[in-house]
Amino acid sequence: MRSSNDSSDLGSPPSGPKRAGAWLGWSAWGLAGTLLAAAAAGLSAAEGTAIRLQDVTQESGIRFLHPDGSSGEHYLVEAMASGLATFDFDRDGDLDIYFLNGAPLRGMVVKETPRNALYRNDGGWRFTDVTEHSGLGDASFGLGVAIADYNEDGHPDVFLNNFGPHALYRNNGDGTFTNVTIQAKLKEGGTVGAGASFLDIEGDGDLDLYAANYIQFSYEANPPSVFRGRKVYPGPVVFPAQADQLFRNNGDGTYTDISRDAGVSGQASWGMGTAAADFDDDGDTDILVANDSAQNFLWQNDGTGKFQEEGLQRGIAFDYRGEALGSMGVDVGDFNNDGRLDAFMTSYEKQLTALYQNLGQGLFQDVTRRTGAGIGTVPRVNWGTGMIDFDNDGDRDLFFANGHIHDNLDEFDDTTSYRQPNQLLENHGGRRFSDVSTECGLGTKGQHSGRGACFEDFDNDGDVDAVVLNSRELPTLLENRRQNAHAWIEIELVGRKTNRDGVGARVWVEAGNRVQVAEVLSGRGYQSHFGTRLHFGLAERQRIDRIEVRWIGGGRDVIRDIPAGQIVQIHEGGRLYSKK
Repeated sequence: MRSSNDSSDLGSPPSGPKRAGAWLGWSAWGLAGTLLAAAAAGLSAAEGTAIRLQDVTQESGIRFLHPDGSSGEHYLVEAMASGLATFDFDRDGDLDIYFLNGAPLRGMVVKETPRNALYRNDGGWRFTDVTEHSGLGDASFGLGVAIADYNEDGHPDVFLNNFGPHALYRNNGDGTFTNVTIQAKLKEGGTVGAGASFLDIEGDGDLDLYAANYIQFSYEANPPSVFRGRKVYPGPVVFPAQADQLFRNNGDGTYTDISRDAGVSGQASWGMGTAAADFDDDGDTDILVANDSAQNFLWQNDGTGKFQEEGLQRGIAFDYRGEALGSMGVDVGDFNNDGRLDAFMTSYEKQLTALYQNLGQGLFQDVTRRTGAGIGTVPRVNWGTGMIDFDNDGDRDLFFANGHIHDNLDEFDDTTSYRQPNQLLENHGGRRFSDVSTECGLGTKGQHSGRGACFEDFDNDGDVDAVVLNSRELPTLLENRRQNAHAWIEIELVGRKTNRDGVGARVWVEAGNRVQVAEVLSGRGYQSHFGTRLHFGLAERQRIDRIEVRWIGGGRDVIRDIPAGQIVQIHEGGRLYSKK
């Protein structure tokens, strides 16, 4: 998100009053110029798509309602909430959903305290609220979340990056969780959290933890922001930035804050989404942070857990014009199947989203205009995102959840709206994207103000579905009913010498003349977590010639001649088990 007092905004008027801190006031002059650029960059109309997404929220049994703690005072933290997570908490083979919630802020009076909610996937698109039994009904102000088996006991645990103290919940393996934040020495306080990622920073088999932070907030220092007589949210740049944190796993159930020693506390910005992956192909995990209204960070790992911020040198700090965007969500994937991990970021209205192509050795180029990866995004505010192959044709499409910041926007701006339709851009062979939002079923119906988004095969039928957390409303659950018979395979990793979840491991899938690559991430999108089970669309190929896994720490396994159409589990050491 950008503040209108920043004269570097794309399309901002060359002169006129500046409203410090308010994300408002774009001129028709600037919008027209940006729309022309976006139209030239890609296809505005669908050429025909096999993707169909059906809203199944009502029949799912999910009744989670997301309050953001707002009292009418327009504290900035309200507009940032919240992310969500998808993971198989009970190891029954079905992927469950964990929604984060806001909490009452000063001036907000509630009859019942809002809590996070865990919904168990019972199959057949039915979900059951198991929050009370599970112990995951955290009442903090939830922002970011990451999932991983931090203590290597075979069960996925939950980390919450809140407004206020962090929280770590240990999975007891019986459907319940225990808050172990104090025992783990993670009870930090006073921050406005953002995205979070588990990763193994030095390849020792233990999962460390990166927690991004947004602003230094206090009620007393919340500047009033008024536009056309209405109170609106201030921009982030009127608050001091808060440095991110890195915690080392000590291997005994505790963590140590090594932010200073590792080098990540030396620079502070307005952090939002995070993704930890090996961007320069050197065998260790780096950290990408989408920063709001400032240059993005790319923390390069030297292999020992020491980091150097190289976003500018690597070409991913700014957009193609050298401008900072209101970066929010970030996802990682190989959009053009050249074997390198690219990155996609969402942004604020009157800006394009940003697709960064990895040119090799961790160098990036903004190819948004060339590929059309920003088409249709200019009038909207984008949040949660995923680089997902929805039609199983072997390339990754782009989904992003939309919704504005200002809840009273419709009272003073008829060029946009608070509730906005979500978007899906279909990938055409890694060369260009077209907007298929309307044709695939997103259209203009069911508009909400979306925040976090997750993407999983909820019904285990071989295609990827979606769930979006909507601010102040019920979520949106979307079933993928693709109109083709393309083949697929889904892969879960189980580490032995390395971390059990395989976080940081890279997987190559070769089928015919196409090779796809993906990496297991913990924490991604907008302050969310999804995709630990890797999905590969195979188009017409019914068999996989070769699967190669490079585990974090250096081990490699190769498995050959695998039938498509199944969910498999690969254990470190090369053993493969079919789960379906």
